[in-house]
Amino acid sequence: MTDSTDTRLVLVANAGDGSLSTFRLADGELERLAVTGGLKGCSTFAVDTERDLVYAAVKGDAEGDSAGILTLSLDRETGQLTARSRRDVPGSMNYIALTRGGTGLLAASYNGGLGITCAIADGVVGDPVSRIEFPNLHSVLPSADGRFAYFVSLGADLVAQYALADDLALVPLDPETVSAPAGSGPRHLVLNDAQDAVYVLTEFSGEVLHYARDTETGELTLQDATTAYDTTQGLGHSEFGADPMANHYIWGADLHFSDGGRRLWCSERTESTLGAVSVAADGSVWAPERFTVTEPQPRGFDVSPDGAYLVAAGERSTTVSLYTIDGDDLNLRQRAETGVGANWVRFA
Repeated sequence: MTDSTDTRLVLVANAGDGSLSTFRLADGELERLAVTGGLKGCSTFAVDTERDLVYAAVKGDAEGDSAGILTLSLDRETGQLTARSRRDVPGSMNYIALTRGGTGLLAASYNGGLGITCAIADGVVGDPVSRIEFPNLHSVLPSADGRFAYFVSLGADLVAQYALADDLALVPLDPETVSAPAGSGPRHLVLNDAQDAVYVLTEFSGEVLHYARDTETGELTLQDATTAYDTTQGLGHSEFGADPMANHYIWGADLHFSDGGRRLWCSERTESTLGAVSVAADGSVWAPERFTVTEPQPRGFDVSPDGAYLVAAGERSTTVSLYTIDGDDLNLRQRAETGVGANWVRFA
């Protein structure tokens, strides 16, 4: 069931034309309010909803310029984003996450093979406090209490686990890393509400990996896994450096919870599908029973906080799709224009 009186904003990054689109979702429809340009290569951002601030990763304006993280103010009435400050960072960031009530920032760089933590004061991102290095780091998330952080390395098939010190320094747990299956290409991760499980979607094997998490020590232990892509389509196991579209290989991308944590929606880009992995009471996972063909090459999507809606973007499309969620099924309500190379979606 959806609430017709419910209103919220949806932000979409369009890496191809360096812009962020702001939509209002009301009465089950998306209305594009504004498109903010000048965000070269923007492919990830994080939203501080309490302060109406957006932290967006951008590339340098010219050859040799440093990549950066921009702080932008969000006007919730007009949807406009206004730049406030910029912090140069040592690599183009592929994932940004906030922690400790918006006073800390974590970021991962795929091409740079590095992860950083930074303090935030009055919306200004400080110099990196800590830096770690693993091949092709693709994402990072903190625990809800801000005590721990987890970085996913696609290139090394691992999850790196750390305690976060008071100053946001990364303190390795013992062990510092936990393995993913060889050649699986772990990409994005989520933590459940109870914080006793971490789920990782792999890019090359198209699986959801379930790790049990000790809420006191923060340590992860691999428990089980399931496929998250449409196995009837004859997709081959991908490998690093291969063109998944040319070879018809698996190309897993993003994952988000719905249904009170009982389902994990996952996107696969070669066949452009969304499917819901079932999560049992004990945290174990089961493969989707159905799939929805969505925007071409769906790198990013998001589920509304109430679990009623899903908005998906496609890298080879200039539109986003709005769905209502019915268990493990999606009902298309609308397609709305956004921009070129849309690849990141967040409810704000």
